[in-house]
Amino acid sequence: MVTSVNSGSRLDRLPIGPFHRRIMLLIGIGMFFDGFDIYLAGTVLGVTLKSGFSTLPQNAVFISATFVGMMLGSFGTGFLGDRYGRRFTYQFNLLLFGLASLAAALAPNMMVLIACRFVMGVGLGAENVVGYATMTEFVPARSRGKWLGFTTVCVVTGLPISLLVASLIVPEFGWRAMFVLGGIGALIVWYLRKALPESPRWLEAVGRTEEAEALMRAIEREAAQGKPLPAPAATATVAASADVATLFAPPLLSRMIVGSVCLITINTLLYGFVTWLPVFFIKQGLSIATSFGYSLLMALGAPVGSAIGALTADRWGRKPTIIAASLISVVLGIIYPMISDPVLLPAVGFALTVPIYVLVALLFGIYIPELFPTEVRLRASGIVNTLGRGATIVTPFLVVMLFEARGVAGVMALMVGLLVVQVITVWALGIEPRHRSLEELKGEETAAPVLKEAS
Repeated sequence: MVTSVNSGSRLDRLPIGPFHRRIMLLIGIGMFFDGFDIYLAGTVLGVTLKSGFSTLPQNAVFISATFVGMMLGSFGTGFLGDRYGRRFTYQFNLLLFGLASLAAALAPNMMVLIACRFVMGVGLGAENVVGYATMTEFVPARSRGKWLGFTTVCVVTGLPISLLVASLIVPEFGWRAMFVLGGIGALIVWYLRKALPESPRWLEAVGRTEEAEALMRAIEREAAQGKPLPAPAATATVAASADVATLFAPPLLSRMIVGSVCLITINTLLYGFVTWLPVFFIKQGLSIATSFGYSLLMALGAPVGSAIGALTADRWGRKPTIIAASLISVVLGIIYPMISDPVLLPAVGFALTVPIYVLVALLFGIYIPELFPTEVRLRASGIVNTLGRGATIVTPFLVVMLFEARGVAGVMALMVGLLVVQVITVWALGIEPRHRSLEELKGEETAAPVLKEAS
């Protein structure tokens, strides 16, 4: 007999405990290596450029190849994850970018390295989509923002760690060692993460209710620790369509627009500014060691900003935090190109990095996965991530053109313009999911057209 498990309400009423920390560890450590492998581009490309292994245009192709791969990975994992499950997709992409990273360490020339980076990008793009979506489906609504935000902290910690490791490893062992470390780390996590359970919400959504019920009972036993659990809320009676066409019609269309604009903006900020910092500094005449030092100091703003985003998302709400961080980034982005003092430059850069990574936590980790119902969450997240990654395929070429024409000021003008568009879009079209269950948001999405017609 098929059992209606009401997995969403049962998960939302669980106390935070060892089960959630285990899920966080299994997902977070994989996301760390995802961030490590993404951010090592800035450290590697500065050295390959300096040594003559690559040219500035080849570096742009390298970054674009990463985005093409991430775009395809984001798109493909959405359909794989909604069809075959979160766990299967998670393991596949982790194995893919781990093996490709090891292959990159053996690249005999820049073109082979670019090809390996493309394959890595496929796995990296998939990891980003499925990791946040999986955490979204496990964590209770009352603290979802904080836990998803701290998942982002795991990712962005890869930025200062990659810079720190590069400053110690690259001078002694060369840039290839960075790919070896990233690949081995990913494969170790792939083995450990075999213990990651499937999402009960997804199992129930696709009709595998007996498996969902068995998994929910095991989760409840672990979470209860011998104590009685509060009663779950009533089973949600509204079902969302699994048809991908619903994403391009009201009411989900406006959420797709918000997600697309936000991810285009934040991807451009990250990969048009943050990851290019070592190259900017080297092209401006700084040594490799000084470039890494400046970049590392600024990069410390990444975990700080993400932690602020994690701690404020549930307290202040998603929309106010996104808008405020965007406006602060605009102001500091205007000031940053005017700074030349060697002390003020990294200090203002650090201050700019903090709100950028508040946005990283809110947009990648919290807000975008919340916008869509379980039945299409990975596909919707995959599509908006695809648009975000796809738009940044041209970003490296724009960055090179703007930097050569106007210096850092030209690059920052692009960033400021996108941030202004993001503020307007989130203010006009964004919703506020704070403290609301995923099932409540799904019911609202389905009921909205009926209410609209009735009025």
